[in-house]
Amino acid sequence: MRIRALSNLKGSLIGFFRGDPNIGKLKARGLKVGSNFNMLGGCIIDHSHCCLITIGDNVTFAPRVHVLAHDASTKQALGYTRIALTRIGNDVFVGASSTIMPGVTVGDGAIVGAGSIVTRDVAPGTVVAGNPAKPICSCEDYLARQEKKMGQLPVFDERYTLGGGVTPPLIKEMVERLEASGGRGFIR
Repeated sequence: MRIRALSNLKGSLIGFFRGDPNIGKLKARGLKVGSNFNMLGGCIIDHSHCCLITIGDNVTFAPRVHVLAHDASTKQALGYTRIALTRIGNDVFVGASSTIMPGVTVGDGAIVGAGSIVTRDVAPGTVVAGNPAKPICSCEDYLARQEKKMGQLPVFDERYTLGGGVTPPLIKEMVERLEASGGRGFIR
């Protein structure tokens, strides 16, 4: 129990110094977040207008995701900043270094590819990628292709992760198996 508390404190301090948003403070300002929200390091949730942002259940933000609810490009010329409701549905994955622009709704079950700039609504169950993000395929098709590849490429369990206590021999084995299969595989 004490070790877990110290570990949580260490993680909070690392996040603080890395500049990660404090979800508790954002919620106190009006951010709406569902259950099982997973946000990796370096993410930015529009702190000044977080009350206009809703994030659903079972959502994952990879590192450096930005979610905006305001656009100050009009401030100097018009004296006003443009604001908009921004919504992330349930069961959504947003890839590393992606930006969700103000007023966008990302539908349930969608996947946003890494590095995408999402300027328009994303239909439920759709994979989008690019700048600006465009539909690539349905999530159903994408996941079916990936599942087929799992039968052809190496698959690694939790032992091969930091959380699972990966060891140098396991890392060596993983790299060798990946090299033998063209450099790609899957990990739990």
